[in-house]
Amino acid sequence: MVNEKHKSSSKGGYAYALHFLFFLIGFSLAILASSYFKTFPSFINFDSTLSLSFSPPPPISLMHNMTDEELFVRAITLSNNSSEFDQDEENNNNKVRKIAFMFLTYGSLPLAALWEKYFEGHQGLYSIYVHPHPSYNDSWDPSSVFFRRRIPSQAVSWGTDSMMAAEKRLLANALLDISNQRFILLSESCIPLINFKTTYDYLLNSNLSFVESYDNPKKPGRGRYNPEMSPYINITHWRKGSQWFEATRDLAIKIISDHKYYKLFQDYCLPPCYFDEHYVPTLLNILYPELSSNRTITYVDWSRGGPHPAKFGSDQITDEFLNGIRYGNECVYNGNTTKICYMFARKFKPDALEPLLRIAPLLLGFDP
Repeated sequence: MVNEKHKSSSKGGYAYALHFLFFLIGFSLAILASSYFKTFPSFINFDSTLSLSFSPPPPISLMHNMTDEELFVRAITLSNNSSEFDQDEENNNNKVRKIAFMFLTYGSLPLAALWEKYFEGHQGLYSIYVHPHPSYNDSWDPSSVFFRRRIPSQAVSWGTDSMMAAEKRLLANALLDISNQRFILLSESCIPLINFKTTYDYLLNSNLSFVESYDNPKKPGRGRYNPEMSPYINITHWRKGSQWFEATRDLAIKIISDHKYYKLFQDYCLPPCYFDEHYVPTLLNILYPELSSNRTITYVDWSRGGPHPAKFGSDQITDEFLNGIRYGNECVYNGNTTKICYMFARKFKPDALEPLLRIAPLLLGFDP
């Protein structure tokens, strides 16, 4: 009996010693871990339950030192060498495809708050590129979707080839991201008319680009044609259309790759011939007519006449007015007739922002 008690006592001692040893090891590890976490990278946050939350890194700046020609060559080479979205159609559905929103602006984006609501909750499905005047000093908050989305820019003069050069610059910068599959040109006076999800599906599922291209026999159309462009561009080739186009990746590459017709326009399309209203529509008509739907998805009101379209201020922003633009027309989409023809609209004044934000949650499906 004494031996049994002695064995039991010995076992208890060993167990106590082991427990104490484990306690010391655990306590030491806890001190080391506490010291380590205090110096852990700031992008990992620890709450009281020790759960981890990862904040995405800030966007990389789009600024670079390439000339336009170097930029175009890089964009074309990258696109030609990349088969990620071209060859393996079966696996394409598993890859994220993005829309590139390209803002050609004079300076600020007075309607930015509306666009912030439009993009909210759709990170990873879009890219933003802003081409302002090079002298403009922007100061976006790091939380903004426009933070670090400025590209290297040059001065733009209305009605000159500098306008088209800026558009090509936007396209080329956006082409550097191979996940960008659709490219929409917008201005600082543009607004979204349809919620992001519907717009995304509409564009990514379309068989064609949306570039307006038509024959206008009057002075603002054929009257701007210069016979010096012949024989490469003759009067039967000449087309007019909205500057605000939407293009597939394939068409975007073709636009920045063209030198032959671009040079003819630089030499012979001078005011009152406006480069941005004729170059892309004419280029498509000559080389790629099958790639476009021959309509724009950006609404503009030319009914008042003059060299510039109508502007819309706060007094005109109502449900009825916006719904008239959204559903008041008919067009063809993938071979079928639809009333959803415009995804965007212009020109909206800065004072239109407040009423737009007020009715946007209900009308456009944004969160209140």
